[in-house]
Amino acid sequence: MSNMNKSNNIMILGSIALDSIETKYGKESDLLGGSATYATIAAGIFSSIIPVGIVGDDFPQSGHDIFSKYSYNLNNLITKSGLTFRWGGKYHDNGDDRDTIFTDLGVFESFDPIINNDDKNVSWVFLANIHPSLQLKVLNQCTGQPKVVLDTMNLWIQTSKDELVEVIKRSDILLINESELIELCKSENIKNSARQILDLGCGKIIVKKGSKGASCYTKNNEINIGVYPIKKVVDPTGAGDVFGGGFISGLVEGLSIYESMKRGTALASFCIEDFGVNRLINIEHKELNYRINLIE
Repeated sequence: MSNMNKSNNIMILGSIALDSIETKYGKESDLLGGSATYATIAAGIFSSIIPVGIVGDDFPQSGHDIFSKYSYNLNNLITKSGLTFRWGGKYHDNGDDRDTIFTDLGVFESFDPIINNDDKNVSWVFLANIHPSLQLKVLNQCTGQPKVVLDTMNLWIQTSKDELVEVIKRSDILLINESELIELCKSENIKNSARQILDLGCGKIIVKKGSKGASCYTKNNEINIGVYPIKKVVDPTGAGDVFGGGFISGLVEGLSIYESMKRGTALASFCIEDFGVNRLINIEHKELNYRINLIE
């Protein structure tokens, strides 16, 4: 499905991990995970992806195979002697809240992304959830003027806010959930907070509202979409990364913001139906289009 038009390549920076996840539906370990993984698969269904990440020499062949399948090239996927980043989480029965059980950074702790010269002129960059200093480091190596979509999390708002604001200023679109936006802007009023972000020079902000869908704010406009209702949320991990990957792949194709948000939302609805990426790597176009058409 990938095309070879270089102007449509998407560079995706993020974490690559092996996850151990427990929900009320069961417990699985050594699942392929990480923000770059989920985003690469979701975007790679439609676009040519250049993932930027690091794994240890314990990373399973099945993981390498998935990255090969969904990527345009693997020039910037580094394998280093040592252990792959591992994360363990346990979800509360409501399916939204979770506790981190363990975090073992492994080779991820010393990750220092150096972009291959052939890949520096990409037109699109998705900065998936990762430390803002690494996001800046990758942006500083891009030689073109890529369109930048940025994702983040509450940890960086708490620990690295100045660097995060720097990345926001250099991004075209910020993806953020409601609680993160409130924390970042210190305001319970979502529209006022969105305006603060737009005033930094970021062109659009997409606020993810969980079961209430998502809203896109620009200086003059607001676009709202709902969700595709899932009866059984088995594992919510990676849903935001999948939304981002699907969303940016739509923009690259020339879809509207609304249609791109619908694609991201539909892909995320598949992701949460099984542990890890198990459902994501088994989506048929027909069923994806069915869900896209039902989202309003």
